[in-house]
Amino acid sequence: MPSCDVPGPDRVISILPYSRERKSEWDEFVSTAKNGLFQFYRDYMDYHAERFSDASLMLYDEGRLCALFPASVSGNVLSSHGGLTFGGVISSSRMTASGMLSSIGKIIEHARALQISSIHYKAIPFPFCRLPAQEDLYALFVVRARLVRRDLSSVIRLDGRLGFAKGKKLGIGKARKAGVIVSEAGDLGSFMPILADALTRHGVRPTHTLEEIALLQSRFPGNIRCLEARNGDGTALAGVVMYEYGRAAHVQYMANSEEGREAGALDRLVDYLVNEFYPSRAEYFSFGISTEQDGRYLNTGLCAQKEMFGARSVVHDHYELDVSPS
Repeated sequence: MPSCDVPGPDRVISILPYSRERKSEWDEFVSTAKNGLFQFYRDYMDYHAERFSDASLMLYDEGRLCALFPASVSGNVLSSHGGLTFGGVISSSRMTASGMLSSIGKIIEHARALQISSIHYKAIPFPFCRLPAQEDLYALFVVRARLVRRDLSSVIRLDGRLGFAKGKKLGIGKARKAGVIVSEAGDLGSFMPILADALTRHGVRPTHTLEEIALLQSRFPGNIRCLEARNGDGTALAGVVMYEYGRAAHVQYMANSEEGREAGALDRLVDYLVNEFYPSRAEYFSFGISTEQDGRYLNTGLCAQKEMFGARSVVHDHYELDVSPS
């Protein structure tokens, strides 16, 4: 991997490691950043602080906070925070292309001073950003970062959504005939066992325990929502945990029970989310990724299921940057 060149700064950028004394300043910046998401608030990032060695950075342009880099460190690798799906540089609407070049250069200098050998950077997919915010991708190109992983994520643009495939329409009709109803007041306690059972069949476990996701929902009730499809006696058949980012509504977890699969419950739930609940609340509906093995393997069946609901693809990129001295 070639060593990067640090771009010459055209402005005075200074950098400080995050500390708890700066929590309010950090959170206030996230609230107005053009790519600020609720998962970048410290109450989200720090809920599992014992698992990651936080190395987050705060960047200042002539004394004014202009960017954040949520990060953790493991060995000699500085990474977009290990507890987050994506991250990268969080910037204000004032951030310019030249300012980002200077900011990335300052992060590189800081990493070298700590004897970091490489930076792992997880870019934010564009549907999640409030304003255009891909100056970082250009800066990574300039410093010769290497694309090492590309996940494929399925997204619906809600104001131009496509129709559902015939098979999904049949499932929705079956659910309606079976009396399946959607509840916006889903219960994590009834949904998480359904999720755990579904994932166990594939040899995996949910990223969060019931206690963890309940804690996060209590901290961010306006951003984390559980909805369920239930039968006539109120038994949960399928459910979803949604992360609401403002511009985008993202499926964090989704699962059917065996009974729900027979009844078409998940088809009915997605129909409600995409065609009734979210069109007035968001621009994009995100199903998440269908790739494995660092993006090299496409789970074609899973991807096809999302495409049958009218989703199409965007990419979620990971970069590696060698910051060893030349």
